[in-house]
Amino acid sequence: RSSPDVFESRMEKRSEVKKQPVGYSKQGEFIRCMEEKARPIFFAEGLGTKTSKGGFTKDKTLDSILNVEMVKEKSAEEIKQIWNQYFSAKDTVYAVIPAEKFDLMWKRAQKCPSFLYALPRKEGYEFFVGQWSGTELHFTSLINVQTQGETAPSQLVLYHYPELQKEKGIVLMTAEMDSKFLVVHEAQCLANQAQLFYATDRSETYELVETFNHRSGEFKYMSVIAELEQSGLGRELRPGQVSDKS
Repeated sequence: RSSPDVFESRMEKRSEVKKQPVGYSKQGEFIRCMEEKARPIFFAEGLGTKTSKGGFTKDKTLDSILNVEMVKEKSAEEIKQIWNQYFSAKDTVYAVIPAEKFDLMWKRAQKCPSFLYALPRKEGYEFFVGQWSGTELHFTSLINVQTQGETAPSQLVLYHYPELQKEKGIVLMTAEMDSKFLVVHEAQCLANQAQLFYATDRSETYELVETFNHRSGEFKYMSVIAELEQSGLGRELRPGQVSDKS
């Protein structure tokens, strides 16, 4: 009665405590906060990146995604697990490519920077042109190239990062895509085809890439489809078919 203001203030604090969940304590919250800060932050995706008109990131460096200095202390297998675990929760395409395989792809990309890929659709196939630009591989549909020429926008970009190639023996890859035209499993099919045609040990398969780049008059679209069907890469995109994942 003598101090109604003090009484009301105490009642308000008591009400706030009642509203807090069982087991809540400011000390516990502080400890959790410190644990979060102490946890290794391997990824820094989105920092320092710029977006182009098409929605794709300009100068998407590995440093803008990954704390490179921190992972240098890790083994190749540990980095692979960190990379795969991080991107498995995202709606995108990613991979960890053995250094020898990427080295072969890269050498061939210098000689043959472009190729035609076939993406299975509900009826038939849709063709995509893949064009290397440095370590980036840009895809756009053939119809876009035919109608817009050099100004045709990318619909999928694969980013390859060879920074750890010599020291760790791996090359990290991730991607950005235009979701209006492609979904993840379609983008994955195109990414798999890049390795199929550029990293193959089969001379007949890589010969298709050489023909497309240097003897275009001899190139046959159906040869790409035949190679794709033989590999089984497009099987999952065919409705009504059960793929054998064994």
